Amino acid sequence: MPQINGQEVGATGYGLMGFTWRPDPIAHDQAFEAMRTALAKGMNFWNGGEFYGTPENNSMTLLEAYFAKYPEDADKVVLSIKGAVGAHGPDGSPEGVRRSIDNVLKQLNGRKKLDVFECARRDPKVPMEVTFGTMQEYIDKGLLGGISLSEVAASTIHEAVKHAKIVAVEVELSIFSPDVLTNGVAAACAQHGIPLVAYSPIGRGILGGKMRTIADLPPLLQRFPRFSAENFPNNLQLFNHVNELAQQKGCTPAQLALAWVRSLSRRPGMPTIIPIPGSTHASRVEENSAEVELTDAEMDAIDGILAKFEVKGERYGPEYPMNT
Repeated sequence: MPQINGQEVGATGYGLMGFTWRPDPIAHDQAFEAMRTALAKGMNFWNGGEFYGTPENNSMTLLEAYFAKYPEDADKVVLSIKGAVGAHGPDGSPEGVRRSIDNVLKQLNGRKKLDVFECARRDPKVPMEVTFGTMQEYIDKGLLGGISLSEVAASTIHEAVKHAKIVAVEVELSIFSPDVLTNGVAAACAQHGIPLVAYSPIGRGILGGKMRTIADLPPLLQRFPRFSAENFPNNLQLFNHVNELAQQKGCTPAQLALAWVRSLSRRPGMPTIIPIPGSTHASRVEENSAEVELTDAEMDAIDGILAKFEVKGERYGPEYPMNT
């Protein structure tokens, strides 16, 4: 099994964003069923965010309620939370980091240890050794397990390892967004022996087959260039290619998309890669947990699709920093 900071995790993890970062947060009964299913299926690396929702309803409040009901599950989960975002963007200052971690710990209410913490973006105004030094204070006190990076460039990874032990790097990776395979990020993770945590491995849902028209898109996605009225019809064609391969394989397109991400780990020069799909329904969690294996020929077929297909639009709009 893969490991993050010395703790064993499943080959597929679990993203929590969809439960609370929405106008209508998911009811606890439905959320808890999905979360328990994920854990039962070995998806024990859970990834949430301080800002995934409102101060009253976010990843930590959901987790606090879950572990209050199922305290026996707390030690089974390896929990990563991202934060350190202020009113004006990333805040890696000692004050910003302390505020964020203290808030996360307060809202978890002692129900679960904070295994991993990551600044959601690198703060260009603060030296990394200052940010990491503040996080190390919490590690030394036994309040935090380890330090991860989020949405970073290869240069940041190479610099970060000089100042701290980095236990994971979380970046977007999917058939829809394979950039980190060629921009040095995956190579940097492999060089330093750091697991790569792949968020949005089903292409923010576009590779799952549930979004076929603009009307099917949640409001948040419609703000991203790749899901604009201009670009979405073109980008949807990538799903058609993936779906055709999935039908040949006898699996769902989401399962094929996840299998591709996991299978990258066996290629030379690649790190251990752990996708973290998020789903708010137990049935979709079951689907995502399936261990579909792709042959080298099937991986080559997907490579052929990517070589010919041009995704239109950036991953984020200009208000969201990328590759920090």
